[in-house]
Amino acid sequence: MKHNDFKELRQLTIPELQKKARETKEELFNLRFALRTGHLTDFSKVRAMRRTYAQIQTVISDKRLNEGAA
Repeated sequence: MKHNDFKELRQLTIPELQKKARETKEELFNLRFALRTGHLTDFSKVRAMRRTYAQIQTVISDKRLNEGAA
């Protein structure tokens, strides 16, 4: 995920981020399934998707902390 994409994530609301996290988690599941069945040739996609999911979760927790402090 590019730095600009990370800035765009920070502008989304928590429900939008949760939806994006669900979609990312589903895509990660599909990639892992393809990896196990031997249909995936580019293993770096799994790592990139895991990283994207973690970044989304980080933004969600940041927003929740900021809401609690306000």
